[in-house]
Amino acid sequence: MIGAKHEFSDLSRQVIGCAIEVHRHLGPGLLESTYQQCLAHELQTSQIAFKLEHPLPVIYKGVRIDCGYRLDLLVEDTLILELKAVEAVREIHKAQLLTYMKLAGIKHGLLLNFNVVRLKDGLTSFVL
Repeated sequence: MIGAKHEFSDLSRQVIGCAIEVHRHLGPGLLESTYQQCLAHELQTSQIAFKLEHPLPVIYKGVRIDCGYRLDLLVEDTLILELKAVEAVREIHKAQLLTYMKLAGIKHGLLLNFNVVRLKDGLTSFVL
């Protein structure tokens, strides 16, 4: 199934809690990089393993090609976080996360837009 999922794993609930904590303290209106660094701090404080700006190569005809793609956050090698700080999430943002999930072979991803009044309004979960 591709699309929003209403049930969350324990890990995704913990990560969402960390994101809510960041949003509660900072609110909307800052750069994506600010939210990324603060969320990384929250994950670390919560002892959740993650990789920041994790490289994502493309395998083309059996050849590994580094095209410069980077995952905002890869959490415990099972969850991709794509962070945004935009006025509105567009279909291209969703497609970007889905493509990253396919390339990485990761089945779960969260698209988090921090430029909202309530973070739950900026959260979309995807499952492949």
